[in-house]
Amino acid sequence: MAFVSSGSGDPWTLERMLHGEPDEHVGTAGTEHVPRAALALAGGKMEKPRQPGWLRGRSDSSGWPEKASVAVAISFDVDNETAAFCLKETSPGRISQSHYGARVGLPKILELLTAFNVRASFFIPAVSVQLDPQGVESIQAEGHETGAHGWIHERCSELSEQEESDLAGRSLEVLRRYTGTAPRGMRTPWWDLSAHTLPIAQRLGLMYDSSMMADDEPYELLNHGKHTGMMEIPVAWIRDDAPYFPDNPADRQAMAPRQVLQIWKDKFDGALAAGGLFQLTLHPHVIGHRSRVLILRELLAYITGCAHEGVWYATHEEVARHTGSRIDMRARDVQKLQP
Repeated sequence: MAFVSSGSGDPWTLERMLHGEPDEHVGTAGTEHVPRAALALAGGKMEKPRQPGWLRGRSDSSGWPEKASVAVAISFDVDNETAAFCLKETSPGRISQSHYGARVGLPKILELLTAFNVRASFFIPAVSVQLDPQGVESIQAEGHETGAHGWIHERCSELSEQEESDLAGRSLEVLRRYTGTAPRGMRTPWWDLSAHTLPIAQRLGLMYDSSMMADDEPYELLNHGKHTGMMEIPVAWIRDDAPYFPDNPADRQAMAPRQVLQIWKDKFDGALAAGGLFQLTLHPHVIGHRSRVLILRELLAYITGCAHEGVWYATHEEVARHTGSRIDMRARDVQKLQP
């Protein structure tokens, strides 16, 4: 079965997308399973900022730029059809549900972000980029950040080291080719890491990851106890739309949108009180529906209404740069990708 790109270009087959390139086997069948490390990172240790109390329980606003009291980092995982393709769920109904993200959700989101003058971070699988190049152009035109999100939303822990490295490298190259800039950060699909993920990211010159959940605030990643110079912009399921609004409502109980809005307001209030970071992970094919994009609008209005207290809207890269500069990282000069 062929799946035609939602933009211009040749048809793609599911087999080609799963394997990355025509006639090149990436190895989804019979692949050795890579056991997860204790903390999903090659030995698994992660370090908090070295300055005790930095951005923790502080009542002043000296931690963020422009004396802001809170940093707000909104992100979108532009999965669209890739999660279904990865799971080999290829029925027309399932694909149409995912295609809603490119067709309807993304334009609504970009319009909303423009209305509130908010720049966000968009993590995009390489296959999503190639299926909807016009969407990526629209993201770029509005000045948003684009970050890596795998090839076809694959699980890193199910790949060999070579497979994971090949797909990661090719994913970055696709993003660079379509956007004109090298991604500085990544979010692993499914928030799934293997023992090889961090060393691969270091070799590729990435500045930060946003896939793990060890803290409310950014922190430096360690590899076998060694400093990496890579920041973690932590995520959390409670700050993600997908668990509340599952693609298959039979899987879990979906919540009313306004219940979710109150949870996210409370999370923002907590970050504001702590002088910390409020990070949010959303998906165009999930949050883009009318009743859900409405709560995103109300959330942004609520946050913007606190501007008198100092709100710094930032991309994940900007948060990583700022917090990294305030932490004594010994490996700050990691390999840089060429533009």
